[in-house]
Amino acid sequence: MNLNKVLLIGNVTRDPEVRALPSGQQVANFGLATNRVWKKPDGTRGEAAEFHNIVTFGKLADIVKQYAGKGKMLMIEGRIQTRSWTAQDGSKKSRTEIVAETIQLGPKGFGGGMAQGSTNTPEHAPAAQEELATVEYPDEELNPDDIPF
Repeated sequence: MNLNKVLLIGNVTRDPEVRALPSGQQVANFGLATNRVWKKPDGTRGEAAEFHNIVTFGKLADIVKQYAGKGKMLMIEGRIQTRSWTAQDGSKKSRTEIVAETIQLGPKGFGGGMAQGSTNTPEHAPAAQEELATVEYPDEELNPDDIPF
């Protein structure tokens, strides 16, 4: 059994470049940066960024063109693909990219738009500065018979 699956959450590094294939299908290319943070053996914080080339086709390319500008947060699910070609000067070139199969737009307050299929419309979306209530567990044990459902 084989599996080629990628899941990335990061920020768009450059506005999507959209063009049409000879078949008329839209294709969009853009960059996505993901960050990794870890604790070094000496106790200091280590950080590193990875930059990914993302490709979308068809309807996803249209969505990316409309909503995914530089700085927006996206979640991308797709597969890794490496393309090879011969450049005009005769040299061999290759590029590893992520072919996106699904994309979810990040939260609006964090550089993204609303998620695909979200039931929140702008007038129903929570305010970015809204304070969330804290839920605390009771000190005594819960009796399942006391739960009303």
